[in-house]
Amino acid sequence: MYTEDDLRQAVASGAISAAAADALRESVRQTREAPATDEEHFRLINSFNDIFVTIAAVLLLVAMGGIGQALMPVNDGPPPLAGLLVAGAAWGMAEYFTRIRRMALPSIVLLLAFVGGVFVTLLGAVFVAYGGDNFNDNHVVPGLLISAAALATAGAAYVHWKRFMVPITVAAGAAAMALTAIALIVTAIGPNNADESMFIPLVFVAGLVIFGFAMRWDISDRERQTRRSDVAFWLHLLAAPMIAHPLFHWLGVTGGDNIGFGAAIGVLVVYVAMGIVALAIDRRALLVSALAYVLAALTFLFDRFGAVELNVALTALVIGSALLTLSAFWTPIRRAVVQPLPGDVQARLPVTAAAA
Repeated sequence: MYTEDDLRQAVASGAISAAAADALRESVRQTREAPATDEEHFRLINSFNDIFVTIAAVLLLVAMGGIGQALMPVNDGPPPLAGLLVAGAAWGMAEYFTRIRRMALPSIVLLLAFVGGVFVTLLGAVFVAYGGDNFNDNHVVPGLLISAAALATAGAAYVHWKRFMVPITVAAGAAAMALTAIALIVTAIGPNNADESMFIPLVFVAGLVIFGFAMRWDISDRERQTRRSDVAFWLHLLAAPMIAHPLFHWLGVTGGDNIGFGAAIGVLVVYVAMGIVALAIDRRALLVSALAYVLAALTFLFDRFGAVELNVALTALVIGSALLTLSAFWTPIRRAVVQPLPGDVQARLPVTAAAA
């Protein structure tokens, strides 16, 4: 089975011509009766060897973390030596499994381990240098140091991207930049004055910014034939929960059993709006990230209308049927959503079946 990434590499290496690759894509589109964009391809596993290598890499990373913790025990704060060893091991393994073998799943795991290891190293160094007890005080210095650690982690992600070009790296760097901005704002306001009501809007705004950044990558590859589309996929996956959670929090859904009838209806309305946006941009991340809230809302509604014993089953039936129907008829439904939009907006969205 050949992936889109394999086709790109074959064209780049001269094994096949760009015209032959386009002819193969067109043949697949006609066979599936859907354009490549509507499939939202991304490479995760090529063979079971990807899983095998990932398991081995995780074991080695855990060992590095354990050795670092044993050599430099830290009772207060993250262990910096453990983070450093994990980051170094992840980079070393990426030199072979990512740069040479181009294995997808191990590359994702190694990137996350590298970025996480760098952040733990820097944050642990901050705790060791400044002292963990001082973080309980209302001081500006700890917040600035944490912001600097997050910013440096974003820089490390950029270096990793220039070296290995793993698509998820851009999302990791965007997450680090969002953390930097939020930490700076919290520091300016004062850590003692920070509460959930302040964090939720900050997360929501950061999610919108990352969503806009993802759309810039999507616009640059409307037919989704390059790595830019893969980068946009991970950015959308990062932005979706950052947008969905605040929205449903403001509707009062995150209170669990305290959800009301109006909130349940509001969840369904918001989810339908998210579905329209997901269809327009041809990304399913918004639908997936909000799924738990919709399940909770429907369960409440069925329970309110008397289906107490079957509320969970009915919820699963409704949501499962709706998502399967949407998946089966994604292309015609998406075409119906996109075609009424202005021409300049359509020109910035992924190609639809009608425009292919």
